[in-house]
Formats: sequence, structure tokens, C-alpha cells
Amino acid sequence: MPHPARPTTVPGVIDIPRELAASQEKFNGEAGRAFIAGLPEQTARFLDHWDLRPDGPPMHGVCALVLPVLCRDGTPAVLKLQILDEESEGEPVALRAWNGDGAVRLLDHDEPTGTMLLERLDETRTLSRVPDTHQAVVTLAELLAHLTSFPAPPGLRRLGDIARAMLDRTPWALGRIHDPEARRLVADCAAAVREVVDEPGDRLLHWDLHDENVLASDRAPWLAIDPKPLAGDPGFELWPAIDNRYAADDILWRFDAMTDILTLDRPRARAWTLGRLLQNALWDIEDARPLDAAQLEIARRLRSHGC
Repeated sequence: MPHPARPTTVPGVIDIPRELAASQEKFNGEAGRAFIAGLPEQTARFLDHWDLRPDGPPMHGVCALVLPVLCRDGTPAVLKLQILDEESEGEPVALRAWNGDGAVRLLDHDEPTGTMLLERLDETRTLSRVPDTHQAVVTLAELLAHLTSFPAPPGLRRLGDIARAMLDRTPWALGRIHDPEARRLVADCAAAVREVVDEPGDRLLHWDLHDENVLASDRAPWLAIDPKPLAGDPGFELWPAIDNRYAADDILWRFDAMTDILTLDRPRARAWTLGRLLQNALWDIEDARPLDAAQLEIARRLRSHGC
């Protein structure tokens, strides 16, 4: 979810959060620096284009600037500005398909830049603040069951393509994991994905529905934000809810509860969930980061789960 930002002032236009500039530098390099340098002009352009008035300090996630605004008629909204890439370009496609049913409503969209005007939800009321983690998992699962009931519209990234690319990359990655147990675990995750890769599914997936990407609203108890949509199997959606507020002894309860609520075939769901460990491990290895111990434990327990 967006977080309140400590801004760096650009006089007369907008405050650019320092943290956003740092994350763009880290993850996108020169393209990220160019995005940050162009944000004042781009923000001013869309405030004028959609006749918006700033209505509070900017917020941000890792990739986007989110500015509270008021529309001409006084309707609260947010202006979301982000780099257009393979993840963000699918966001308006998914939001149009859901049309506010379980997700934030898209009010307007500029296709060349990926800039979006969205309904404003209550950023102070996130699912991450619900103290009962079991209830939070149930809420996430119920929301996922609804969102993934929609068929994926044309043009989205496809899970099958992503999975095959991961499997192609696996031999290279395994050669760079020095711990034998971790190497075997990642290899087992790849083997699980090979069993399901030829049936990748065709549902509309959010892909990143963790408890900070679920906000409260006056029109619905909880709504999803910030999708990185895919066309695929809903089993690929479970990992964030299992990893949220990590508790090792809760892993199998969460998996079983979510597969029950989404009415998923458990062996297939386990295979696609192990696919998320494979995906995360590949990213860690490519970025020369150590494999995350908590994620390895999730995969270890799911691998042994009798389903």
C-alpha cells in the first residue's frame, strides 16, 4: 500500500518523496532517475488535464507516487503516477475488468504514461491493522475468491509464459546456491512447477494481494489495490497471505484455509505456491541476495504437506 512520505520539495508543483527517489534509483537505475526528474512536470500536467486539486501530502509505495486530489465536482480521488512497465501496464486492464467489484475503481487512465485517476479509499484502514491474523487471512481469501472468479481479459501477462521462463532459468540458479538443503528445496519447487506448467489457468490474478494492499472503503468493507495482474491459476495467489506477518506454525493452517475458501485443488495449489518460492529465489539469486529463511521454511512445510 502507499505509505505517507517525507518529501523533498519541488517549489510550486509537488513534493517528491525522497524514499520514492531512492527506490527508483535502486530498482530502475537511469530510467528511475528520469522518472523522478519528470514527475513535477507530469504531475502538473495531469492535475490540469483532469482538473484536479491536491488534497493532502503525497504517498508512495516502491514504484509509484500517489497524490490525494479533489475532482472538479469535489469527489475525493488519488492520482497515481508510475513507470510504465510490464507489471504496471496491466493494472488498468484488470481494474476495468473488476470495475470496482472487489477492487479500487479506475476513474480515468492515460495509456501512454500509465498515469491513473483512482477512487480514494481510506489509507489509514488497512487489513494489516486487523489484529487477528486468521481473520485477515480469511478476508484475503474471500477477496481472492471473488477477484479470481473473473476471466482474464486479453493482453495480460500469462502465468504459463512466466513459469516456463522460471524453469529455463532454474539450472543456472541452482548452480549458485551453495547450501545443499536450500538447493534441493529450490529444485523441488521447480519440479512441482513442471507438473502443472502445461495447465497454467486463465483466471484474472492480482498476484500481489497482501494485507497492505487491501484498504477499507465507505462502499465496501475491503477493496484490493495495486494489482500486478496475470492470467493464470488462482493457486499462484496464495503466497503473500501465507508470508504476511510470518508465523511458521501458521503456514499450513493458512494454506488449508485459503484453499478451502477458494475451493482449489490442493496439490495444484501447493505446486503453484511453491512456484512463488521459485520466483522469489530466482530474483534473490539474480540480485546476489541470500535466500530468505522464512520463505524457505514456507516451502519446506508445504513440500511435506500431505494435502
